[in-house]
Amino acid sequence: MDSQRSPIAYFPYIDGLRAIAVLAVFVYHLNGAWLPGGFAGVDIFFVISGFIVSASVGARRDMGLPSFLASFYARRLRRIGPALLVCLLTTALASAILIPAVWLSHTAPLTGLYAFFGLSNFILARTQNDYFSPISEFNPYTHTWSLGVEEQFYLVFPLLFIAWIGRHRRPRLSMGLFALAVILSLGWAAWPGQIDRTSAYYMITSRFWQLGAGVLLYQAMAMAGRRFDVATPAPWRWGGAVASAGLVALAVALATSRAQTFPFPGGLLVVAGALAVLAGLHGTPSGHWLVRALTNRPMLFAGRISYSLYLWHWPVFVLFRWTVGLDMPVMRFAAASLSLLLAAASYRWVETPMRTLAMTRRVPQIAIVIVGVGMLIGGAGLASLIQNKQSSLSITALARAPHDWYPYGSHASQAQPGCEVHAEIHLLSLDRRVDFRAHGCREDAQAPRRILAIGDSHAMSYEALFRRYVLDTGAEVSVYINGGCPFLSLQPWREDSAHCQGHARVAIEDMLATARPGDVIFLPSLRLPRLTDQWMNFPLAGFERDLLSPAFAERRDAAAREAVEVVRALRQTGALVVFEAPKPIFRSPPMRCVHAYNATNAICADGLSIDRDQLLKWREPVMAAMASVTDGVPGAAIWDPFPVLCPEGPECHAMRDGRPLFLDGDHISGYGNELVVDAFKGFLKGLANPGKPAPSL
Repeated sequence: MDSQRSPIAYFPYIDGLRAIAVLAVFVYHLNGAWLPGGFAGVDIFFVISGFIVSASVGARRDMGLPSFLASFYARRLRRIGPALLVCLLTTALASAILIPAVWLSHTAPLTGLYAFFGLSNFILARTQNDYFSPISEFNPYTHTWSLGVEEQFYLVFPLLFIAWIGRHRRPRLSMGLFALAVILSLGWAAWPGQIDRTSAYYMITSRFWQLGAGVLLYQAMAMAGRRFDVATPAPWRWGGAVASAGLVALAVALATSRAQTFPFPGGLLVVAGALAVLAGLHGTPSGHWLVRALTNRPMLFAGRISYSLYLWHWPVFVLFRWTVGLDMPVMRFAAASLSLLLAAASYRWVETPMRTLAMTRRVPQIAIVIVGVGMLIGGAGLASLIQNKQSSLSITALARAPHDWYPYGSHASQAQPGCEVHAEIHLLSLDRRVDFRAHGCREDAQAPRRILAIGDSHAMSYEALFRRYVLDTGAEVSVYINGGCPFLSLQPWREDSAHCQGHARVAIEDMLATARPGDVIFLPSLRLPRLTDQWMNFPLAGFERDLLSPAFAERRDAAAREAVEVVRALRQTGALVVFEAPKPIFRSPPMRCVHAYNATNAICADGLSIDRDQLLKWREPVMAAMASVTDGVPGAAIWDPFPVLCPEGPECHAMRDGRPLFLDGDHISGYGNELVVDAFKGFLKGLANPGKPAPSL
């Protein structure tokens, strides 16, 4: 089928423009402060892609849609598929070995599988993982969203372009269709895109206009008689000036763009600049300064490997973030060098051979499409197998001792054969409630028969404790999965959103309807500001402001007064109400800092211990606020796991005898759960049986 077209000439300046695009993204991902708008290099790529894919097929004539589709997709698969397949499989294996299975990495495996089919942008948009959010920076497949946009564009492109080359050529119809699609896409980016910026950033509906602009540029130039089958078309008098203005526009955009304005209106300047460079340099003599700047050997090299460099640099950077870090100059240099090496190797031994393989010219195009799609499906299957084998492939501490790290607990009792705990999920209007029930277990008459637990993620981090409590007592534990929202945390700024208020309302209504006298309503939540999260450490100044400043103290006291009313309402059911006192918190997350290769990572610099007296000082205002609630409501109390997790001594430690007490900076681990079980049971028995001595622990 390729014989039905005139060959497109090679225009070196296009590789130079590709180099600008990929190097801008590369520098931005290495350190965003160096080039704040570097992420807009992707927008340049979109314009180039629309322009080049049109020029590459625009000279064909008298083609039917079936033959055009087969030829078009065969060429796209040869261009995109092999390098993508190798990169995704290598990334899947490296990720399984080096990245622990935690919240920060939980969307990565699914993103990777969808990337084989050009759909990773749907996963990223659905999970609300904004491109600029921390969780996206630790997902080694985040960058594949743009490939997804391009591949989705290729599904539509032949249908709109066939009128340009078909047997009954109607070029103006094709231009009109693309113009209409561009206008609709711009409208979508400008209106609904302002409401849901995450989807607007990732989805083809609000990105089509950028690729479509490149198509329209080619069509307009072709209609004006510009040639693409010769390397030196006739010059355009104003071409150099237009291209120079376009380059200035790109420089301004890459230096000053803000993420919040993309893809619209921020993308307008980038697209206009790229269009101006492409149009202006077409036919501009090779001696022009801009042509020379874009076609020197380093720029041409970067442009030629731009696809492979885009593929490889991001997973390399992400794996550095997970392991040795990407903050020190030496680590940035190492990551950049490794990315360039892998990109050059991919271009030399994967991209180029597959694009130029002689046999593909003798094989029916539809066969290439079938084989290409089959290889991608097989690659996804192999990646899925790698992901499923992560526990045996991984070298992380979490994979070697999962029961110590993950707070999932056991479903069966070793002391009572046949005693098991079953989990049942009940859907509420906005929430889920998980009920842990005993089967075949002896009952403990002194233990409360039912616990209702509600809080943020710190409630479910006690899952192992709850399971063990059920197995040991025969009681039932119900946990409200509260959408990431704390409950009576005495930090109202964390609970004031409509989302959290809705979850709290539904849970309260259910507790009021189901709680019975003698039950315990347990309220675990993070009640101290965070010192660290799984991706970064927070400044100590901000921590102390949120905890100790007079303004925040007033808000905490007001929250305590409001909490009294809520606790009184819960007490009317006859249930006891138990607050969890603040546990120790740390400045580095253990799950990222226990390996030797993490020693240079900036997030681990503060170590896995913290001054005990300092923690007790930070707890004082929170403990006082909780006491003001429990003192005002008989039947409300505070359970404090701190003495078990941090006994007497100068420091609190996140690790004990080589085993983790905490998963990250403040979530208790599976081993930590084991240590506090007896203290928890003893406290509840004493609360339920005042005046009676609890059995020896």
